[in-house]
Amino acid sequence: MKDDYKPTWRKPIGILGLVLALMIYALGVAALSGVIGQWHVLLQTLAYIVLGTIWLLPLRRFLIWMETGHWG
Repeated sequence: MKDDYKPTWRKPIGILGLVLALMIYALGVAALSGVIGQWHVLLQTLAYIVLGTIWLLPLRRFLIWMETGHWG
């Protein structure tokens, strides 16, 4: 560890924000499950694959911000 290392607030706040955002997202997807559950099984599979991976899109920039303080 470098001598001039100073902890920042970004990591703890970022982790809490990420957990909160994922909980809200998961609740949103769960709320849609009644509608999605009426679709054909292949469409359900596709929908859950897309919904299960789409949250990863902003994650890279968010993790970069947590580490560096810059958005990219």
